[in-house]
Amino acid sequence: MKKILFASTALVATAGVAAADVSFGGYGRFGVGYVEDRTVGGTSDTVIVSRFRMNIDASAETDAGVKFSARVRMQADEDAASGEANAAGLNGARFSVEYGGLRVDVGNVAGAIDNLPNYYGNEPGLETFMGQYSGADYDFIGYSSGGAGVNGVYARYAVGDFAVAAAYDQAANGADGDRFDIHAAYTFGNITAALAYGETDNGAAADFDMTVLTLGGSWGAFSGTLIVGDESVAAVNESDTFYGISAAYDVSSATTLTFAYGDGSGDGDTRNIGLGVIHDLGGGVSLRGGIGESKTGNADGQMRADFGAQFSF
Repeated sequence: MKKILFASTALVATAGVAAADVSFGGYGRFGVGYVEDRTVGGTSDTVIVSRFRMNIDASAETDAGVKFSARVRMQADEDAASGEANAAGLNGARFSVEYGGLRVDVGNVAGAIDNLPNYYGNEPGLETFMGQYSGADYDFIGYSSGGAGVNGVYARYAVGDFAVAAAYDQAANGADGDRFDIHAAYTFGNITAALAYGETDNGAAADFDMTVLTLGGSWGAFSGTLIVGDESVAAVNESDTFYGISAAYDVSSATTLTFAYGDGSGDGDTRNIGLGVIHDLGGGVSLRGGIGESKTGNADGQMRADFGAQFSF
């Protein structure tokens, strides 16, 4: 990794861009995944699953200490419809400016809800195929790993244990309404509490919106998160509540058990419940797996499971 960083930095410098750094990092994973009665493309219930993700980061800093950076991501996943691997491709770029406790992102950004502490919690499985947020349906401003993403702006300011953030995404080609979201987070001791609100312009009809509260903390070998929120997203703009919990427990220095449960009060909400295990092999390599059930609305529950290896680089 150090050799790659040195070589890439030297290459940029010789191209005439002084004091610029380019680095590469990410992870790979591969294994098998099972979905009961898988219906996509007539594929078998059990398929080979994989992901290769590489982040390409470039940065430079002014004499006054203002840091400018940009990221693009290359990612390839298996295709559930064909059972074959997809070719890797670059996503939309994200540009950042940082100074002191302020950070501003532009382009393919993750919004204030996507960046909300403890929103995702602990996600069991090699593919992290379920989480405590399953009952939430609101389409917030999110980072895209495999596509162009939004063309928005995200800003965060942190001072001490307190942080606030906001994001805005302008409607593109009339496909979606303008969106914005905000959050505030505070850490006291070993617990972090965060509150967020998001809203989407729905034209002549009532706007779509989401309000969400998260809590997360750690106590020795145990850590846990909690999420609860309210949203209005259906065509009739009915309000419904979503909620969930997740946890992780270190059985030993190398093995961690994970758990997640999520549900909601809406007719079409998805209920997820699952268990997972992570076993660290050292050197950034781990074995991971999970099993659980997913149920949407009145449909029958569907079992899911996976197992495989993941390595970071």
